[in-house]
Amino acid sequence: MARSAALRYYILTRLMLAPLMVWTITTVVFLLLRATPGDPVDALLGARAPAAAKDQLRSQLGLDQPLGLQYLHYLGNLLKLDLGTSLATQGQTVWQIIQAHFPATLELAFCGMVVAVAVGVTVGALAASRPNSALDAGGRLFGIITYAIPMYWFGMILQMVFAVQLGWFPIATRYPLQATPPQGPTGLYLLDSLLAFDLGSFTTALYYLALPSLTLGLLISGVFERMVRVNLKQTLASDYVEAARCRGIAERRIVLVHALRNALIPVITILGMTFASMLGGAVLTEVTFSWPGLANRLYEAISQRDYPVVQGLMVFFGLIVALISIAIDICNAYIDPRIRY
Repeated sequence: MARSAALRYYILTRLMLAPLMVWTITTVVFLLLRATPGDPVDALLGARAPAAAKDQLRSQLGLDQPLGLQYLHYLGNLLKLDLGTSLATQGQTVWQIIQAHFPATLELAFCGMVVAVAVGVTVGALAASRPNSALDAGGRLFGIITYAIPMYWFGMILQMVFAVQLGWFPIATRYPLQATPPQGPTGLYLLDSLLAFDLGSFTTALYYLALPSLTLGLLISGVFERMVRVNLKQTLASDYVEAARCRGIAERRIVLVHALRNALIPVITILGMTFASMLGGAVLTEVTFSWPGLANRLYEAISQRDYPVVQGLMVFFGLIVALISIAIDICNAYIDPRIRY
């Protein structure tokens, strides 16, 4: 009963800290945007526009007000769940931008995560099962390379080899321009095509998704490779594994059934946060592949000094990270009684 009360207190504390995290992100983004060089009015009208027209637009957008008033006005809108309206695309709200572009980012992040976990766990397990061997050295080298390679450079290399030279994959876009994409309630082409039992649309969407998700997944897989390799080595040296070996259990079964399951516990812990970071950190992948996702839209908004869109999308991404972080902490606290509240 005492642990149940402590768990409820822990959950309540984490939920109370979530708005503070989102507010901090909002404040930092608000101040950084206004400290960076460039004027959104110049981005909209051009540097050579008449001064009177610039002043009129600046007054219309509220950019002529003191910084404190702009900040209070923005916080007031956030409390009403109003993320603002784009300056570059007049009349389009940030919520409409999220609705239009977030499914593409979610689909890319999910498929990239599948690739990252499959490759990272496999390479890490193989490296840990053969300590101090060429396979172990290759696993360590794989983790270093995937961590060090710039994502945009790796994406362009894959495009040049597999799209331009070999012609195996398309260079950009999410679906053929001349074809009608799958229509459905989620906006996720893979899921909507499955719900409509349209195998052709599913394979087409997966074909266009393959190269971007491989780029994102392979570079993220090094995180899981290092985690699995280190934890599996420690697990294989534990007493219960030695006892299993003494009982004559095959080494393959020891690794896959006994040791790997325990070594994957910390991997599951970082899985959620890695996925959350992929949702907001896929900017370079989306820009490289012209992927019509929310991260690419954020990059465009930064280039255009579109303050409301940048602030709104950062709040949205911050809220996702906060919710996933809370969910992971609650799951860990519920599963592992050793966690202190």
